[in-house]
Amino acid sequence: MNHIILLFSLFVAPAFADEESQKTNQNFSSNSASHKRLKRDWIWNQMHIKEEIDTPLPHHIGKITSSVRHNNAKYIIEGEYANTIFKVEETSGDVYAFERLDREKKAEYELTALIIDRRTNQSLETPSKFIIKVYDINDNVPVFVQKVFNGSVPEMSPVGTSVTKVTAVDADDPTVTGHATVTYQVIKGDEYFTVDDSG
Repeated sequence: MNHIILLFSLFVAPAFADEESQKTNQNFSSNSASHKRLKRDWIWNQMHIKEEIDTPLPHHIGKITSSVRHNNAKYIIEGEYANTIFKVEETSGDVYAFERLDREKKAEYELTALIIDRRTNQSLETPSKFIIKVYDINDNVPVFVQKVFNGSVPEMSPVGTSVTKVTAVDADDPTVTGHATVTYQVIKGDEYFTVDDSG
């Protein structure tokens, strides 16, 4: 717990904002016909995974698949941490993460999906880039930007006189409602002082 020391031993602590869940929509690409020929196309769910999932590895992320129908088709992935953190099941196209991910370290990964003939290694479809996005959970404690904030106030000052300003920050994703919101509370000295949400 960080402490704020004022002339009157005022202590302030940042408080967690309530965690709110975020829903995501799945986007699908569809096949289209042109001149009575079926167009080949990549089809998959939007790739996303929550950070710090506390279940046994690997974690299923999503599925890459193509309209290509070929007995010897094989899915592979290339790009950031392909075949290390991320692996694809060759026949089904299911993509897995083999490590727990931390959004504060890296928020998204860019990979490329390929489908090849396992006998000839020839590409059966134009490669397609995709993003694996790591979604934030409210897992960071707000911290003060400095250890001690000093303040003073003249005696007999009217109620509402500003004494000092404190600032804390949160490393969670500010685009997720409530995850990086910091509020303040006086936990000692509240008979003399109050603090608002701006610090």
